[in-house]
Amino acid sequence: MKLLLIYCKKFAYTPTIKTVDDTPENSTPGHHENVQAAFIQVEQEDVERNKEVEKKLVKNLKWVCGKNQVKTVILHSFAHLSDSKANPEFTRQIFNRAEERMKNAGYDVYQTPFGYFLDLHIDAPGHSLARVFKNI
Repeated sequence: MKLLLIYCKKFAYTPTIKTVDDTPENSTPGHHENVQAAFIQVEQEDVERNKEVEKKLVKNLKWVCGKNQVKTVILHSFAHLSDSKANPEFTRQIFNRAEERMKNAGYDVYQTPFGYFLDLHIDAPGHSLARVFKNI
């Protein structure tokens, strides 16, 4: 799994192009402020490391949220960080389980529409730990 973690003063999106056939239609835009955005690529190797990867994802999200003093997280599937890609259904499962675990720990968690290219509008300040890359 690859993670690109970006603290955002503002994070907004609009779904544009559907890329996964069995994904529901969605044209609803979203807008959030003072959030930790997590650009996540679930890799094929993660299928075998299922629970370990999920646990490390949640641990990294909590860590970076603490460093950036936020309680809101955006999970965004971003299949551009590696050549290896897990199948869409497995990726959805990881995202849903991570969301549930983060919510159970007191975080507000949102997912961008899965299976879409999005127009993104990001206001990300340039300070230490505002942008973090993790290979887990």
